[in-house]
Amino acid sequence: MQNDYLIPANSKKSQYILGFFTKLDLAILIIGLLWSFIMLMAFHSLTLGLVILILLPGLVAAFLVMPVPHYHNILQLLTNVFNFYMNRRQYYWKGWNIYEEFSGNDK
Repeated sequence: MQNDYLIPANSKKSQYILGFFTKLDLAILIIGLLWSFIMLMAFHSLTLGLVILILLPGLVAAFLVMPVPHYHNILQLLTNVFNFYMNRRQYYWKGWNIYEEFSGNDK
């Protein structure tokens, strides 16, 4: 049978702006690109090193919001890795405990 699924596969993607960006992603991208644009207008140098340094905030912002498989974007991947290593991990036992000892009847 076709159409046996309750939730379509692209339902989460439809909640994003343009299908890719959250509000935080757009804010990071716009601020990074705007900062690079302002620096391009302020410095009128054509040396390669300075141009790369000026474009660096925009490139970093674009890198952070770039989508990767199994995660929303690189920012989420880095956040998950940071939280995994920095937060305390507690594992709770869920299951059965079986003891060989019986109280009372030892026959």
